[in-house]
Amino acid sequence: MTLFKIRDFIYGFIALSAIAYSGQVLANIVPLEQASELKNRFRIDHMVDSMTLIIQRQFGSGPVVIVLPDGSKWYAERHPESVQWVDGLSGDIITIEKPLPGPWQLIGRVAEGSVLKKVSELGIWVEEVPQPLYQGERLKITSQLLADKQRLRMPGLDYLVDWTAKFISGHEAGDENFAAGTRIVGSYKDNGEGLDERPDDGVFTADISLNQPWGRYSLAVKAQNNVFNREVNYPFVLSPSPIDIAVIEPADPINERWKLLIEAQPGHILLKETHLDLEFVGPAGFQLPLIIHGLSETETELVLPEVSDYGSYRIKGMVMTTLVSGREIVLTLPERFFNLIEPPKPPPPPPTAEELAEVAAKKAAIEEEEAKDQAIFWIVTVNVCLLLFGTLGLLIWRKRRILKEALAAAQVRLDQEKAQQQEAGVALDEIDLTMPEDPPKP
Repeated sequence: MTLFKIRDFIYGFIALSAIAYSGQVLANIVPLEQASELKNRFRIDHMVDSMTLIIQRQFGSGPVVIVLPDGSKWYAERHPESVQWVDGLSGDIITIEKPLPGPWQLIGRVAEGSVLKKVSELGIWVEEVPQPLYQGERLKITSQLLADKQRLRMPGLDYLVDWTAKFISGHEAGDENFAAGTRIVGSYKDNGEGLDERPDDGVFTADISLNQPWGRYSLAVKAQNNVFNREVNYPFVLSPSPIDIAVIEPADPINERWKLLIEAQPGHILLKETHLDLEFVGPAGFQLPLIIHGLSETETELVLPEVSDYGSYRIKGMVMTTLVSGREIVLTLPERFFNLIEPPKPPPPPPTAEELAEVAAKKAAIEEEEAKDQAIFWIVTVNVCLLLFGTLGLLIWRKRRILKEALAAAQVRLDQEKAQQQEAGVALDEIDLTMPEDPPKP
């Protein structure tokens, strides 16, 4: 939200309106001003059967508190079931059935200078759509919230009322929208954005999409919140776009230029007052405007700029034209696409006899070379294997020979030891172990 809008909410004119009616007397008998206000105080008399308070607060402040004549208090989250209360960022809308007569008071951030007015009717006014109406047209229609058939203007009212626009199909055979049913196509806003001229002036501007199937419809516009609900219906016809574009593909997309066909429906628009603002977009950042001022025929071919990069291209834009009725309109054209595809490479020509012979000779030479390489490989492999096996056999033979010699030497030593042991045993057997006799005593 801009600073201007915030300033408008805080310092602008604050409307405090009471919408009341009496079930017993006529509205013109009740005085126009039912009460006066002093420090958010007002009085309700005994003739009021129903009252709707529309309270403008400082933006972002909390809901007001209502103090009844008997001293009891109502809050946005706590009040009788007969009271309907909707609160937003900018204000409150409160409907009270059979209000208690006497002095009432509001507690909250209600700006100074607020006034309290009595009205007898709350409704809406919706501008009818123009006819003929076309697909893709930029439509500016407005609506208003009415109090006693006068436009109700209050800063922040856009936050308190929810507007919805619907297209209801007429289910007419032959229409494109025959099975379309009901579609939500937009809303109305009073925020100073888009086609809305000024924020908070009480004029709600439609933001409706007309990219819908053509045919007979009813426009249903509803304004609602938790307090009230108003709806208006208007029948209308959505006609096909009076102008269209199509891409013409050349016979040779690579060497010839693409074209754009512009088709205008005769009897709908003035050709000389038809202006096209198109944009030609392609790959690699390609972007080029296409401006056409006035048409001379119902069908016009436009040669597109030369394209060389392969990829996807699209054409989009708008049309500013004048209808035969004199109404000036702006149309959004549907986007058109085409692809520039790289052609496949042509197959090579069949080889000649000389080329075949040369290829055969090269193939034979390659096969011969491969055979030689393979023979050398196997020769080397076999020799290496023989060398490895021979070396391994030699090592085994030498190890076995050394082991045999070692065993033989060990056996010789063992035989020698046994012979020595036998000789030692024979020597022991020859020794006289008897004791010598003592010599005779003298």
